[in-house]
Amino acid sequence: MTEDKKPASLRDLDARLRLAREAADASAGRQPRGGGSRGGLGFAMRIGVELVAALIIGVAIGYFLDRWLGTKPWLMLLFFILGAVAGFMRVYRAATGLGQTVGYRRDGQDDKSGNAGDDRPPR
Repeated sequence: MTEDKKPASLRDLDARLRLAREAADASAGRQPRGGGSRGGLGFAMRIGVELVAALIIGVAIGYFLDRWLGTKPWLMLLFFILGAVAGFMRVYRAATGLGQTVGYRRDGQDDKSGNAGDDRPPR
């Protein structure tokens, strides 16, 4: 039987510490905590890894199909182009924030049931 409720003094201390951290971050020009995957270096690494991984997978598939079917270098070139397109699509989706979570929808976008991105009943 554990209690999740903090005493009033600890809640007050927690609130004051949170405000002090936010003020320190704002004065230092840092983004608020909890930015997650949108952090600068982490986001750049994600973009690079997704692009390179798509190219490597495309070239590997093309190379092995070429060896198996004896069609050097045509399938490798085809799958290189397909891998590049897939990589650029992943980069675009990551940069625009599409597909962040299951059921993600920007505010104001209508779904097929007529709901407009909020909890309003269908029209």
